[in-house]
Amino acid sequence: MGIKERARLGLQTARSVALVFSDGDRFLPFGRWTGARLLERNADTRPFGAALLFEGERYGWRDVDERANQWAAFFASEGIAGGDVVALLMDNRPDFVFAMMGINKLGAISAFINTNLAGKPLAHAVNIAGARVVVVGSEHLGAFAPIEDALTTSPRVLVHHDGEHDAPGRRVVNDEVRKCAWYRVERGRPRTSDPMCYIFTSGTTGLPKPAVITNQRYQMAMTVFSRVAHEATPDDVIYVALPLYHANAQWAGWGACLHSGATLALRRRFSATQFWDDVNRFGATRFVYIGELCRYLLNQPPHPGERTHRLVSGTGNGLRADVWSRFVERFGVSLIREFYGSTEGNAPIFNLDGRPGMVGVKRFGQAVIRSNPTTGEPIRDARGRCVEVEAGETGLFIGRINAVTRFDGYVDARETQKKVLTDVFKAGDTWFNTGDLMTLHEDGWLSFADRVGDTFRWRGENVSTSEVAEVLNGAPGVLESNVYGVLVPGQEGRVGMASVITSGDLDLEAFAGFVAGALPTYQRPAFLRLTSQMKTTGTFKHVKGDYREEGYDPAKVADPLYYLDGDRYVPIDASLYARLASGDIGPR
Repeated sequence: MGIKERARLGLQTARSVALVFSDGDRFLPFGRWTGARLLERNADTRPFGAALLFEGERYGWRDVDERANQWAAFFASEGIAGGDVVALLMDNRPDFVFAMMGINKLGAISAFINTNLAGKPLAHAVNIAGARVVVVGSEHLGAFAPIEDALTTSPRVLVHHDGEHDAPGRRVVNDEVRKCAWYRVERGRPRTSDPMCYIFTSGTTGLPKPAVITNQRYQMAMTVFSRVAHEATPDDVIYVALPLYHANAQWAGWGACLHSGATLALRRRFSATQFWDDVNRFGATRFVYIGELCRYLLNQPPHPGERTHRLVSGTGNGLRADVWSRFVERFGVSLIREFYGSTEGNAPIFNLDGRPGMVGVKRFGQAVIRSNPTTGEPIRDARGRCVEVEAGETGLFIGRINAVTRFDGYVDARETQKKVLTDVFKAGDTWFNTGDLMTLHEDGWLSFADRVGDTFRWRGENVSTSEVAEVLNGAPGVLESNVYGVLVPGQEGRVGMASVITSGDLDLEAFAGFVAGALPTYQRPAFLRLTSQMKTTGTFKHVKGDYREEGYDPAKVADPLYYLDGDRYVPIDASLYARLASGDIGPR
């Protein structure tokens, strides 16, 4: 991409986050808009244009607005008003969209609950959100029922039937909602600073935290994704198989459609085997991804529809360099718009140049500072100030907090304060701590290195789990790898271990040779775990905590385990584990 093109897109980005919205020939103040009002605008201007496709169903913009009004009227009859919280625990389906828009019409708050949660984390999510009502998809009653007695807010539990799973003895509200009037509900207009929804962090470490998403934040995010990432028009169809409880599906999916008038093609859950069938059937022109989703597609055998589609671009994050080029070449998706940004963060970056492995160029108000890679603690100079890294170095990525790049924080104020750094470059300044390590390249380009805490120290060297995993993914027979550090008796720091999914029987001798040739001694995984299914979050982020805790103990792990003994991997049985655990032998 040339200088002029980058300048044009930079100007486009600036205009997209300006506090105005176009409504026909008029420009209205940004602060007057909510998602509900945009829906009503689309219902008025494009009533029969396709808004939502799901399985064999089609909804026009007027249809979506009418059904959102039904949900709003229903919630109002249940006593829900501005500022109240309604938790949604259901798979992707049209009524998820209708319900959240109805909640917004009332000025209430949707809490999007991760459908993969169970037990204590699920109870925690509902409790910390302060939900007055929980709408549970019948498909998730099995996980929800055991935690009801642990709910401290005593919410009313309403069940929405998914058409497959029965809910005996429960109040199923499908018919009640359908009987509500279709007229637009009179409501008090929420302020832009009012919360629209709570989106939870992924919970890869610790319990998930609800990030406060204000109406203004939602509008700004959807505008940038619509205008800059997708460059969407009403003729586009945006395919989303990521869960609607996640920010990517909300902002790059439904939000981008709300803003542009494009069509949302929604799948209940991602399927690698049916992805290309969906894309062709819906006539999708753009799609939303998480990096591992693209890897799963590459791991599939050839599909007759993988080159006959209409896809022009993909927008998402976490696409590693080892996958990027192969994905574009194999599937013919000409444009990849990678971005970086956390749900609650204030420092988004877009890679509009299609440069594999990069998340974008560092912008004004963003910095990469020297830090302890294992703890994330900033390293300060003699004056107590932080120091920016030089090109080629890795450090902690932070974003300045001000009136424009706000940090709205979490529901729990204590968790909010933990993410704020003060006196960073001068007295009194405040910065958002992303918790992510970035590598700074020439011309301000950034690449993701690791999450703080994922990097570990071994033999006096810092080991990036992301960097090692990317190398291992290139080994013959390896489809996916998850790298983490484990403790060894009598040794400081942690040593590398890798959980690996293979395409069949892994040639351990060849794998050991690959590791020796591709990685320095301190980066080589001393332990290996062969698994058929990787533990991930609902958005395919690798879970490392459980793996670290289970380690290489065959009493805790049913998967085959191996130890790098010199230049070969040998099976770990009870006898070998006892010697490792005693410190009699071990990586040095």
